[in-house]
Amino acid sequence: MKERRGTATGLLAAMLWLGATWSGNAHADGASAATQSLDSVRAAAEQAVREHYALPGSRVVVSSAPLDLRLQLAACREPLRAAIPPYATASSRMTVRVQCPQDGGWTVRVPLKLQLFRSVLVASRPLQRGDGLSAADVRAEERDVTRLGYGYIENLGQAAGRTLARSVARGSVLSPGALGGRRMVRAGDHVEMVARLDGIEVRAAGVAMGSGDNGARLRVRNESSGKVVDAMVSAPGVVVALP
Repeated sequence: MKERRGTATGLLAAMLWLGATWSGNAHADGASAATQSLDSVRAAAEQAVREHYALPGSRVVVSSAPLDLRLQLAACREPLRAAIPPYATASSRMTVRVQCPQDGGWTVRVPLKLQLFRSVLVASRPLQRGDGLSAADVRAEERDVTRLGYGYIENLGQAAGRTLARSVARGSVLSPGALGGRRMVRAGDHVEMVARLDGIEVRAAGVAMGSGDNGARLRVRNESSGKVVDAMVSAPGVVVALP
């Protein structure tokens, strides 16, 4: 009951601000022919959301609750206008502004519920921190991405060269935050050490003592001499000795 009173109060305030009329006793049957169908207002808002999120691979489910029957809007001679801001984030609850674009027209905000289903990757088995991802580790499932506040991954290409920064339970949606940085070299890898001096290049085998992506500094032990040197990752499995 409190929620209904709050909704009615909000609508009244919005109408006063918008210049719309309000009849405390009016019902749908009593509305005159010169009033705008509230269902048409809802339909315009719903259609705008469908069109905005109708991307390839997406399934959009949108619904709006009936508007308060006491809301009386003058019949609009022009097609109703409803638009979603270009960079609006998909949310399970949205409010869409519907306008009657004529002189003396009105504007109404329509609350909506949105479900945006997309194919996302979930773990097909328990995964451990440090694991890389392969096709055997994941499966695609359709999920409502408006409920995935931490984001999601749609294909393995987004995780290429990366490992898990934390463990992931079976059936959990893989999010970008679950992935650690890319590592061209991992601790314990056998790497090729490259030393350059005055145009002369010398190569040797070494063992990485740290992990990192291109440009990362780490220490490497020469497999022949046992000497430990500072180096920088330059390619997968390759480090350049630093002066």
